[in-house]
Amino acid sequence: MIDSNPPFFAAYGSLFHSRPAAGTHEAEAVEECDLPLVDLSRLSDKLQAEQCKREIVTAASVWGFFQIVNHGIPNCVLDRLREEQVRVFRQPFKKKADEKFLGSLGDSYRWGAPTATSLKQLSWLEAYHIPLSSATYPVTTSPSRCVIEELSSAMSRLADRLIGILAEGLGCDGSYIKENCKRNTCYLRLNRYPPCPVAGEVFGLVPHTDSDFLTVLCQDNVIGLQLKKGGRWISVRPNPGTLIINVGDLFQAWSNGLYKSVEHRVMSNPHLERFSVAYFVCPSKETMIESSAQPAIYRKFSFGEYRQQVQQDVTLLGYKVGLTRFLSSCRRKKHTNAQFPP
Repeated sequence: MIDSNPPFFAAYGSLFHSRPAAGTHEAEAVEECDLPLVDLSRLSDKLQAEQCKREIVTAASVWGFFQIVNHGIPNCVLDRLREEQVRVFRQPFKKKADEKFLGSLGDSYRWGAPTATSLKQLSWLEAYHIPLSSATYPVTTSPSRCVIEELSSAMSRLADRLIGILAEGLGCDGSYIKENCKRNTCYLRLNRYPPCPVAGEVFGLVPHTDSDFLTVLCQDNVIGLQLKKGGRWISVRPNPGTLIINVGDLFQAWSNGLYKSVEHRVMSNPHLERFSVAYFVCPSKETMIESSAQPAIYRKFSFGEYRQQVQQDVTLLGYKVGLTRFLSSCRRKKHTNAQFPP
């Protein structure tokens, strides 16, 4: 078990040696909360369907996050995925680092934060980033491949359903997103947060927003996810049997700011490991993102341009700037004047 963990201290020793004497965020008091809960079974009831849809739209507008039950993904599939996830992450670190998961052609195994220049930029995390394009896999019938295919297909159908409801809330039909976010442009990420002996100094996952349209998250019962609301961090209480949905940057831009892509983070734990799996609804790099209403808050941009800007900011600044870089010209002028008043 010991050699299954990434060598965080060896790789980032200079960051730990130069750290301040006190922890960076261990003393911060954070309130626990329950996310808005939506029962999707009500969508099948003519008398309750419209109210259910309104609750989804309201949660996406006010919170940017909500949790769902009766989502249609069988518990047995989620349980099988978790078993495979635990098995794969229990392998020796060298095996995980040297071998491609599922034979993937891409760089699927990731850990830490290669560009970190301080502890506040480091994530105490290891993950498998799995593109869902069939071209990235060899033809295999491994247990991991089978359950990933089954889960990602189910999450894709669920995401399409929710996108349709959220688009309807904007007076649109959602076809633009569905046509540009095919399953083969989306990806799955398996996460493991190892126990962290310096949990007060290092995040499990640094504060960020998601660079997609929508994220479907299945987490275990170890508390750790936090989101920012009203300028304060609040801790999300785990709720067994639910999935968490959160709005991404692209949906915020497309909805012209109605739906909120909210900053969130994962706190590390000194004693317990934590697992989660996330499905990210992404378009192709060429897809153009344009606000669905006028006057537009954000200028038109491609997903490829957005990702490139995010990567550039993380490399140069150590953090993601996000949609602020893509404000429309009039909004950018107001934003600049607000920062630097005459």
